[in-house]
Amino acid sequence: MLRQAPFAGTRIALTLMALVGLLAFLGTGCGYRLVGAANAPNLTISVVTLDNDSLEPGVELTVSRALRQEFLRSEAPRLISSPDAADLVLRGRVLPLEVRANSFDTVAFALEYRIEMALELTLSSVDADPIELDRNTLTQAEFYLASADPEATRKNREEALRRIADVLASRVHDEIGLQLVDRPLPADPGGAAREAPQRRAS
Repeated sequence: MLRQAPFAGTRIALTLMALVGLLAFLGTGCGYRLVGAANAPNLTISVVTLDNDSLEPGVELTVSRALRQEFLRSEAPRLISSPDAADLVLRGRVLPLEVRANSFDTVAFALEYRIEMALELTLSSVDADPIELDRNTLTQAEFYLASADPEATRKNREEALRRIADVLASRVHDEIGLQLVDRPLPADPGGAAREAPQRRAS
């Protein structure tokens, strides 16, 4: 019969304790993130129509519409129209677009264009300093086909801009969700801070 090493039982016990501690730590971290994310449905947000620093007419309306649709779908935070009544306010601008030909035919006519859009956005609230959203996530490019028909080219370009706006709106929503993890809930009119909802025991 094999005899157990004198410290084998101790080592096993210490290993189990370390694993339990690690799981508890990870559980706490995940819980904190979930509590932060759970704050979002209790907040309201208003998206102010963006400024347009580009030469593309109406692109600020396309992006602003996409941002509002994203928050309408998720309802976290809940979109409202009035910046004065909202807990959070999203403001910003569309920076100048970058457009360049991407491919050519045999006589050097452009067949495809690449268009890139970048945003500059700030999230503000009544009880915290404004936060400039990460610019690395606020740039997106798309390709669109050129045509001998100028109207067809214009429509292809507009569709590419709509696709860009949808992608950026989704990223902005996710970025704001991450910002809410570490931000306290705004105080209620009576001056008391809102209490973050607790997770139900599963």
